[in-house]
Amino acid sequence: MSPESGGTRWGVNPLAPPGVYAPQEDTGLLAGALWDEPVRAGAEVLDVGTGSGALALEAARRGLRVTAVDVSWRAVWATRLNAVLAGVRVRVLRGNLFEPVGDRSFDLILANPPYVPAPGGRALPRGAARAWDAGGDGRLVLDRICREAPARLRPGGVLLVVQSALSGPETTVGLLRAAGLKAAVTRRRRIAFGPVLRARARWLRERGLLQGTEDTEELVVVRAELPV
Repeated sequence: MSPESGGTRWGVNPLAPPGVYAPQEDTGLLAGALWDEPVRAGAEVLDVGTGSGALALEAARRGLRVTAVDVSWRAVWATRLNAVLAGVRVRVLRGNLFEPVGDRSFDLILANPPYVPAPGGRALPRGAARAWDAGGDGRLVLDRICREAPARLRPGGVLLVVQSALSGPETTVGLLRAAGLKAAVTRRRRIAFGPVLRARARWLRERGLLQGTEDTEELVVVRAELPV
């Protein structure tokens, strides 16, 4: 997740109280990938780090059986309320990534994790920044998803994860391929910096993550499939 992107195009914006990540450009990019995915009706979907539940609601509207997880109680209650308002059924659990679902497996996993590189090494972020800050390389949560998601996919199951090009999509693809999945970047979108990345631009250039006067960020969707 990134705080940088502007609003996205939703029929009805899910409610996002203070401290809950609201749908933005990365959410919209991942939602487009979701709608393009040929998932059978009734398939089981897991949305990890659901925030306001926007992606979970989109999956439920397709007739999919959706479980949503977030570490924030505010996000859990916001998603439950948004599901009621949208008239769809979503099972919402509180917990850290895959822990609440144990060893259950899914046909589709959606992930819009924190991925913004942040000063301070791999120290855990606090407050609202938990929704976007992800350590010095932006991979604090991405690496866990790459390690833990493959074991929770059914044969033929798909993982869709959105991240910034600043946090190494080639690493994501490599880790997922090493785990036996067929993985590739399938969607890209370039957006202007918001206040957080503008404030970190000098630090990002010193790290070699930005070149020259670059002031835009590329978002990507990585699609990974477990062979049958």
